[in-house]
Amino acid sequence: MGIKLLHTLIWALLASSILALPVAGVIRQFRRAAILTGLVVLECLVLALNGGRCPLTDLAARLTTDHAHNFDILSAESVSPVQQSIFGALFVAGEFAVLGVLA
Repeated sequence: MGIKLLHTLIWALLASSILALPVAGVIRQFRRAAILTGLVVLECLVLALNGGRCPLTDLAARLTTDHAHNFDILSAESVSPVQQSIFGALFVAGEFAVLGVLA
């Protein structure tokens, strides 16, 4: 349960960062937008270096026989398989929102 909670907290931080990104742009907090972008890009690098999977997922997999889509995180099973696509699209849209304010 400890890994599941940690993974959920990290996910919540990253999801909040993605949702806060366009807000930071609209209120012209560009340094904050850059920090939020950096957090998300860092997570993307971690995922890329680990074959597209979170290292916490791999760790959790070694500790359980449960391998449902949400075995390693506190989220709905139906959302887990598509959340990277959803948040990826929101991140790109947020970046465009920030760039739109700059233009």
